[in-house]
Amino acid sequence: MQTLWNKGVSATDIVEDFTVGNDRELDLKLAKYDVLGSKAHIAMLAEVGLLAKDEEQILQKELDNILGEIEAGNFVMEDEAEDIHSQIEILLTRRLGDIGKKIHSGRSRNDQVLVDLKLYMRDELDAMAEEVLALFAQYQSLSEQYKEVLLPGYTHAQVAMPSSFGLWFGAYAETLADDMVMIRAARKIADQNPLGSAAGYGSSFPLDRKMTTRLLGFEDLHWNSIAAQMSRSKAEKAAAAAIAAVSSTLNKFAADCCMYMCTNFRFISFPDSLTTGSSIMPHKKNPDVWEMVRAKTNRLQSVQNEIALLATNQPHGYHRDYQLLKDILFPAFEMMHTCLRMTGYMLEHIIVNEHILELESKYDPMFTVEVVNNKVVSGVPFRDAYKEVGIAVQEGRFKFDKPTAASQLAHTHEGSIGNLCTEEIKKKMDKASKW
Repeated sequence: MQTLWNKGVSATDIVEDFTVGNDRELDLKLAKYDVLGSKAHIAMLAEVGLLAKDEEQILQKELDNILGEIEAGNFVMEDEAEDIHSQIEILLTRRLGDIGKKIHSGRSRNDQVLVDLKLYMRDELDAMAEEVLALFAQYQSLSEQYKEVLLPGYTHAQVAMPSSFGLWFGAYAETLADDMVMIRAARKIADQNPLGSAAGYGSSFPLDRKMTTRLLGFEDLHWNSIAAQMSRSKAEKAAAAAIAAVSSTLNKFAADCCMYMCTNFRFISFPDSLTTGSSIMPHKKNPDVWEMVRAKTNRLQSVQNEIALLATNQPHGYHRDYQLLKDILFPAFEMMHTCLRMTGYMLEHIIVNEHILELESKYDPMFTVEVVNNKVVSGVPFRDAYKEVGIAVQEGRFKFDKPTAASQLAHTHEGSIGNLCTEEIKKKMDKASKW
């Protein structure tokens, strides 16, 4: 295996196998970003006089060729390459000779992988944000579509007060707006240029770090070289926090759907093609998709802790431990994307039961607070009204003319079933998603 740090003494195969692991396969996800980082780096080297202009042009052209191979799916990691950085340098040296060997001047694999990872995380967080926005729009649309359809609300898993499908769907829309704040924060942390920090202590070359910041489209740069290296694991933890926030929202919605699909509830349903059956019970329509969303998002919420435990108790500077961060974060992003897309797909096919209250008298008690409030409005002290209604329930005398639509109840304050504040929630998301 060809390593950038090789000084003529080779590690044994067993050491290489143990330390490299599956890092080479994971590095393929960074190939595009490694090329982009290299293109910016050599443009800067030429600008400060460390590369001749004609050498830069030759390197830029070949890097563009390699980028084309990556985008076409024709790029492979060769057996002798330790990582993506060495693979690209191998190709450049093989195709261009000594010019290819000049590309690494003024940088280390430490700042090189940091650049790759920050560009990768920035793109992944952008893609995640787009998926969250699409899901947000679905929730808002469903909220408006079913705003008049009443739904029993629960506390302590007991029938509590009247809710509505509009309020339920709208709640998840607004929660996603909060999650978007986490995505934006994670992206802001990733959107800083570490290139030029080298191994963590800068370089004696006259590097122009502002130039590479501009060329790579970073919002800012890590000004302190040590701070740039310390951002390894910190940026990953921030991304994991964003993943955990969205996962928590999807997890709760999946749990709701599993419950609401249950034959004891029948609040929602899905086409047979989106449920599974039983090997022994012909009547079953199992919520396997939602159970898998629930399980996967539980796993995703553990990613934060896994990264924190891997990166804790370490002094500043690079440590080989950090290699495993890719093994944790890369699959997490993939799983997050699939959960978001699958949730959206299921929402496209959700079937709402618009006649829940008509069929079941067991939901009558959820209107007790309506009666108490009506008595209070007519002049009865709250505690007296509460006691009167409680006794009526205990004695089986409680009666209330059940409404057929949410607007028939006097719930008009902001965020109630009669005032969903859909536009205000959209404004919140608009603000959260601008960067």
